[in-house]
Amino acid sequence: MDEQRSTVIIPVGDAPLPADLMLPGQTVGVVLFAHGSGSSRHSPRNVAVAETLNRRGLGTVLVDLLTPTEDEVDAQTAELRFDIGLLASRLAGVVDWLAAERPAGDVPIGLFGASTGAAAALVAAASRADRVAAVVSRGGRPDLAGAALAQVRTPTLLLVGGLDEEVITLNEQALAELGEVGELRIVPGATHLFEEPGTLDQVADQAGAWFTTHLTVPVHPARRS
Repeated sequence: MDEQRSTVIIPVGDAPLPADLMLPGQTVGVVLFAHGSGSSRHSPRNVAVAETLNRRGLGTVLVDLLTPTEDEVDAQTAELRFDIGLLASRLAGVVDWLAAERPAGDVPIGLFGASTGAAAALVAAASRADRVAAVVSRGGRPDLAGAALAQVRTPTLLLVGGLDEEVITLNEQALAELGEVGELRIVPGATHLFEEPGTLDQVADQAGAWFTTHLTVPVHPARRS
């Protein structure tokens, strides 16, 4: 079967969320992306990571967790993009949609979060432990996940740039909360956005290996009402 690319609207509560789906011919798992504040599903960094995952046979879903109307308002107020509870709830809703609609088939689901999106991914993983099989954070703010960190039971990889000293400290603290399910890796010579040559490639390769390792056993969850 050939690869499938599509843009869909995913209904989460009363919020219609636009998302770009890419499903390889033989999809072994699907990874849902949560971008950071001020970004969108068109983030060139997340798109680049998604393309690497696709080459490994992983489907990808790049979604905007705010509706176009909300995003337009938020461009002025910058409030919703930092509402981790709202973003995590939306992300969990997309996980439920993937589990129910199965556009990629009966395959495991992973979450890839960048910056504040990583906090939303961890909160969503804690609330959907039966459906989320792996998490990767890129330059993330896992500290913003709050009490949910200690409730995460999903294998979680924290990737941080070696020059991003403040975020390294925050991730080290988060790692202590995650316990044995967490692993922290430093990408040498990288700043927060991994703009230095070759650093984003390292993120993509390590994320791909993590998801390939952990997205191996299909989950058969009961539908949530």
